[in-house]
Amino acid sequence: MYLGIDLGTSGVKAVLIDDEQRIVAEQASRPLAVSRPHRGWSEQDPALWWQAVEESVDGLAATHGRELSATRGIGLSGQMYGATALDASDAPLRPAILWNDTRCGAECAELDAAVPDLRDIAGRKPTPGVTAAKLAWLRKHEAETFAKIRTVLLPKDYIRLWLSGDKASDMADSSGTLWMDNAARDWSDRLLEATGMERSQMPRLHEGTEATGQLNAGLAARWGMAKRPVIAAGGGDNACGACGTGVVHDGDGTVSLGTSGVLFVANGEPRPSHEYSIETLCHAVPGTWHQMSVILSATSCLNWLAATLKRPAAELVGELGTEPLPACRVLFVPFLDGCWSPHDDPEIRGAFVGLGHRADDAMLTRAVLQGVAFALAECAEAFRRTGTSFERLLAIGGGSRSDLWLSMIATCLGVRLDVPESNHLGAAFGAARLAMIAEGNRSTEDVLTAPRISRSIAPRQDFAEGYAEAFREWTALAPSVRQASVALRHLN
Repeated sequence: MYLGIDLGTSGVKAVLIDDEQRIVAEQASRPLAVSRPHRGWSEQDPALWWQAVEESVDGLAATHGRELSATRGIGLSGQMYGATALDASDAPLRPAILWNDTRCGAECAELDAAVPDLRDIAGRKPTPGVTAAKLAWLRKHEAETFAKIRTVLLPKDYIRLWLSGDKASDMADSSGTLWMDNAARDWSDRLLEATGMERSQMPRLHEGTEATGQLNAGLAARWGMAKRPVIAAGGGDNACGACGTGVVHDGDGTVSLGTSGVLFVANGEPRPSHEYSIETLCHAVPGTWHQMSVILSATSCLNWLAATLKRPAAELVGELGTEPLPACRVLFVPFLDGCWSPHDDPEIRGAFVGLGHRADDAMLTRAVLQGVAFALAECAEAFRRTGTSFERLLAIGGGSRSDLWLSMIATCLGVRLDVPESNHLGAAFGAARLAMIAEGNRSTEDVLTAPRISRSIAPRQDFAEGYAEAFREWTALAPSVRQASVALRHLN
């Protein structure tokens, strides 16, 4: 048996799989709270993370104790970029600053200026999400706390510390910190120095398929495990999600429609992005990299509309039917939380444009789905301009249940979308797969296989020009929407 633990922003999910990669059991924790004390801030108490892990694995022990006792490996996945600052006794000095915190825009500009070849080293431009910029902010605004920092860990690696006592991380998650030389797959002393940090404050690095240690004896006894399982280095949630779907070869990719929207493509070499806010990161498997674009609001836009109209989101989408529709003339800008990629713009917010008396619930829903599709199409254009090509993508996440939405995305991106048979191929499953490899008896090629496909959605050529025209109009809106967002931000 192999256990995958995924620490998300909203909760923890634990998945237990057998030697045939069948899901034996899964357990979710209660929701995790996020604190937003100021505009653009997003923080979480690390103590909540460990409590959620305990709750999830204790739940598995209670319902599937016999199966859990046979666990031979544990894989870790988690929300990326979070800055967990620890003191000399490994206690958190303050709440962790999360991936979607946008307070450190000024520090990003300062880092870019301080290290002229930063984008060559780190593979991307600095944006407020990265861990390094968060530490630069702490050095400037919370100097007393910064002076006490002895270790900085990413969220899932803080869980590793509790599980085994090891201060270790993987290449994929750590390459998102902006402290790594991604081509060399090692920490960069120059980038660390630019934020006042040292290599001694970083965890040791491993490939995601490697073991970093073993579960401590006390927890193994608590969970009834016959032997102390090895703990795989694992990866960030997106890299582990890719391992769950077998997206590990050059040109393989996924489009994920969850709370956020993610375009993820595996690369056989690092492809730094100088012009766009595209993340070029190490993958969780050796000798592989990936590019990733994240739009912060995807299904959350639909959920916002549902709450506003006081109707279930599934009902709104269901009323549109399943057949492909032409472009909608009402345009929606989906940046409810700002724009992260491919253009770094934390100030822009969402907007409807073109509303008239005929703009009913159905038209607003179409506009929201289309707006998210356009944001993903903008990411796809940026990928292609950096030399990354892809002919088809796996569609995953809750939004992939809508063939109508997938048709919009396929037409806007100009690629075929394949939908896997199983909807359980998430980050926790990918982490369990990495544990299977780390335990030592299975190869990467044997374990990280592609899923079986239930259906494919092709682009609608008869609607392509209409969507292209609407996309051009949508793209031209950005400067005006940003200007209005900045002017009105005092009202937020």
